[in-house]
Amino acid sequence: MVTSRTTAVYDEHADWYNELMSPAGSDCIRRVHATLGDLLGHGNGGTCLDVCCGTGAHAPTVAALGWSPVGVDLSRNQLRHASHRLPVAVADATALPLADRSVPAGVCVLAGTDVPDYAAVLREIARVLAPGGRFVHLGVHPCFVGAFADRRDASRTVIDAGYADRSRTFASWNTTGVRARLGAWHVPLSDLLNGAMTAGLRIERTVEAGPDGVPDLFGFTATAGPSGD
Repeated sequence: MVTSRTTAVYDEHADWYNELMSPAGSDCIRRVHATLGDLLGHGNGGTCLDVCCGTGAHAPTVAALGWSPVGVDLSRNQLRHASHRLPVAVADATALPLADRSVPAGVCVLAGTDVPDYAAVLREIARVLAPGGRFVHLGVHPCFVGAFADRRDASRTVIDAGYADRSRTFASWNTTGVRARLGAWHVPLSDLLNGAMTAGLRIERTVEAGPDGVPDLFGFTATAGPSGD
């Protein structure tokens, strides 16, 4: 996944992450893919751009819905895995190598907290989407997952004042997870939704999902305006 304009910190963790994202090994990933399918809906063979595609773990879900997935990511080692699942290109998510209004659909899955400026990524996605094109954001829930959230008790989540901290951190109650190993930027819910709307995306639907009553996933479907911005 993309972490800055010049650095792909996932490179040295690509093999570990590829195993982590295996649908066969994780109830969470199976829920991610079920939610992605619900939000994206069926295609007719058109291109679906997988932004920050990582190891390409989500490409089979996109393809099964009738889309033709194409992935971009800054991490060459992750793309080594992804290239077996979809066509890929090395690219910064804030500078996509695509023409304006050129793709009918796009997704960004579990990557919003991997970039220092997700609003800039959303602006690029809005730029390359065709008028009326569909975009799906799906990530960890901004209100209930992060360094500010203690989820050790499955029946409740304890939130502290760190919710307002947007900086990158490795702090986490889960010492073996992605955040503890690679760090993450927090994107509060208002920043996420305002970033999409400011980019010119029209939010059509939102979804919260989780296994224990407190959701750990948040996603939305949006469409590009008629002018593509």
